Amino acid sequence: MRKYCLLALFILVTLLASVPAAQAQSDLLDLPRDSQRAEVAQRIGITNIAIRYHRPLVKGRKVFSGLAPYGQVWRAGANENTIIEFGDAVTVEGKPLAKGVYGLHMIPGESEWTVIFSKNSSSWGSRSYDQAEDALRVTVKSRPDEMHESLTFDFDDPKPNAVSVVMRWEKTAVPFKVEVNTPEIVAQSLRDQLRGRGRASLEWEPWNEAATYLTDNKLNPEEALKYANQSIQIEERFENLITKARILDALNRKDEATIVRNKALDLGTASQLHTYGRRLQLGGKQEEAFAVFRNNIKKFPNHWLVHNEVARLACAKGDFDTAVKEMKLAAAGADDGNRPGFEALVKRLENKEDINK
Repeated sequence: MRKYCLLALFILVTLLASVPAAQAQSDLLDLPRDSQRAEVAQRIGITNIAIRYHRPLVKGRKVFSGLAPYGQVWRAGANENTIIEFGDAVTVEGKPLAKGVYGLHMIPGESEWTVIFSKNSSSWGSRSYDQAEDALRVTVKSRPDEMHESLTFDFDDPKPNAVSVVMRWEKTAVPFKVEVNTPEIVAQSLRDQLRGRGRASLEWEPWNEAATYLTDNKLNPEEALKYANQSIQIEERFENLITKARILDALNRKDEATIVRNKALDLGTASQLHTYGRRLQLGGKQEEAFAVFRNNIKKFPNHWLVHNEVARLACAKGDFDTAVKEMKLAAAGADDGNRPGFEALVKRLENKEDINK
């Protein structure tokens, strides 16, 4: 009997010795985990996207076609569900997906992967995954990547209305494109925000900013005009009058636009008129810009910015001697922040360069 006990003890010790020491983990207590929790977020336009996941390590193992077999649903991470949250409706690889929180799963393949967005976001990994709960499936191509010991989610190539979400692990990257209709989402958000302020608001800026956004993005000029009029009603200013003139132009109400624009130009400061003229120039409206400059020169003949405009008009006529002289006066009057830029313009004029292009 003693012989068998010693043999059993020897086997037990041998088995225990063969089990590597592991970091303590528990489903019941808050203890460190081998696969650390991570969260990444990206804002596209005004739409927030967040991913919460755990980061398993390769540890010398074969990951894809091994630890995560081809053709089988995989949790795209470790431990609890990998979760992706969209603050607004989006499209993924061109397919619509509603605002919400989703469990993110993947089906690995040699080159083609399936990315799954499940309505169930509270499970433990993919153990209880049910295809009937899919909100969306898309098929994407994986690509080779540099070695990543720990699984990582990144947001690559962000644009005003899109981003590429990329899962990277071992030497594989799996990207999927998320797009948002930023102009439409912002337009609706503006309605909600301005409704919350109410028409009794004494701030002219938010209404003008809303009108400007819609105009810049060529969205709903009638709605933009309502916002501009509300801004003007609160306080008539150069900024909101110019915005209204732009909207009337977009509505092809040219005569009204001219009246409103002239009223704005009468109210504008030297700095406002100069900035407006330069924006016209940058927009390719050279003659309109020169008309604004002439108006500014007439209204504020001694302002240092006006010397810049006299120089630009002289440059347009090929009179570089006058242009250099006037730009030096502008540089002398400029503040420390603007002076280097004007000094650079002086050098260009001395080289007989056209600074209006």
